[in-house]
Formats: sequence, structure tokens, C-alpha cells
Amino acid sequence: MNTAVSQQPDAGVLLELDGIGISFGGLRAVDDLSFKIRRGEIVGLIGPNGAGKTTVFNMITGVYRPTDGRIRWHGRDITGLAPHRIAEAGIRRTFQTIRLFQDMTVLENVIAGQHLKMRQSWWQGLLNTPAQRREERELVEHAMEVLQKLDLADVAHEIATSLPYGAQRRVEMARTLVAKPELIILDEPAAGLNEQESAGLNDTIRAIRDAGITVILVEHDMSVVMNVTDNIVVINFGKKIAEGKPAEIRSNPLVIEAYLGQDDEDEDDPLLNAVHDQVNA
Repeated sequence: MNTAVSQQPDAGVLLELDGIGISFGGLRAVDDLSFKIRRGEIVGLIGPNGAGKTTVFNMITGVYRPTDGRIRWHGRDITGLAPHRIAEAGIRRTFQTIRLFQDMTVLENVIAGQHLKMRQSWWQGLLNTPAQRREERELVEHAMEVLQKLDLADVAHEIATSLPYGAQRRVEMARTLVAKPELIILDEPAAGLNEQESAGLNDTIRAIRDAGITVILVEHDMSVVMNVTDNIVVINFGKKIAEGKPAEIRSNPLVIEAYLGQDDEDEDDPLLNAVHDQVNA
């Protein structure tokens, strides 16, 4: 029985986290976290290592069920829905580690991202019906459109895992975008990228937003976060400690303390160094 309760959403709000929390073995991983994501925004979710960021993503996407609070999508309660139901509703994610299909081309990887949108059954594919052939053409055309937007059309027929790491990241994003989500969740998209690739990532994220897709990202590269986001939510020990525009977050004393309060222990931590550079920019 579906006990989801619908309520009138705020104008423009796609996703609302309302006091969500979760515990693991007595450890409070996320506690009373609330924020909203509006249509067309690029939102950053940041915090020190172990702050609970990926756990938040796992609750949004249905991997974990919050023990407290509600998650609403277009005003509808989706708390605890199965991951495939969340994906069907229009929320998709990428992961910290690249998960491309080996021995498949870029185009084949991206086409695979449309599996939930396919109308024809497997047996119709075996029969090679006109409807099945028409759908195949549509899938290829849409995949190529997405590859074009992410500057990958020229390598569409190359093996995806043979590409440079930054290009593989874009292929994974393309595979997520081809499903036509309303909201894409990017989990550390700059992980493993060199400086040039990270700079290109900024353009890729903006291109996603310009295509009409709202973005929320967890990212340790503060130059990416500060350059592309419209709004930033900061959590520490599972609690929200700040929310605001990049300029506000950069100078927020609670954020500075959360990131820089243990300089003596973590002076070689690249994340802390990046934040230190941004704070003093």
C-alpha cells in the first residue's frame, strides 16, 4: 500500500529534504538535515571527510531509508522508495568510481543508460520488428545528441575505457543524462582529474544545467564548487552548519573552522589546502 502523502510544493522546488536523519549501529551519520533544491540550480553539498555527504546521496536515491524526516520530490513524499522507482521519477546519479562497461564503445555505453526508457520488450528485439528498429534509431540519435553536447561525438565509436580519465568521466555523465533526468546527482565528479580536466568539468556541469537539468554535487575540489554552484550546503558530523552563496560560504567562520580546525593534523590534506586557498582568495 502506498502511504506517500502529497503536499503543495514551493514554487520552483524540485527536491526537499525535511529533517532527514539516519543512524548506523548507534552512530548518528546524518541528523536533522533540511534543504531545498530549486529547478535550474547547481547546488554543492560539501563538508570534511566523513561528514555524511555520500550518505545523504544514498538516502535521496533510495539506497538507504532515513530513520527520521521526509524526502519530497515535486511535493510528493518519496521517502524510502526503491532506487529504481527514484530513477524512474527523474533522479539519477553518478558515482565516485567510474562504472563504464568494458569492451563497449562510448556510444554503446550511453545507449545502455536508456534501458528504463525502452518501450520494446526483449522478445520484440529478437524478432527485429519495425517498431523495435525504429526505437533503436531513436536511441542512437538521442545518445549522439548527448555526446555532442559533452564534446564526445568524435569518440563515439571508440572503446570507452580506452579514453583518458577525464573523457571517461564525461561518458559516465552522458550515460546518466541520456535517461533525461530532471535532477542529476554528481558524486565527486572531479575525482582523479588533472587540473586541465577539472577546468573542463566546470563547462560540462554548466552544459548539463543549460540543457534544463538541475544539478547537486559532492566535490572535494573547491575550485569546481566555488566556480559552478549557485548555492552551497555545508555539513559536518551529519549536521548542516551553513547554507548560502559561494561568497557567503567562503567567509563563513563555521565552515572555516570545520575545514581548517585541524590543520596541525591534516596539513597535507589536499582538501584542506584547497579550502584554505579559497578562503584566502
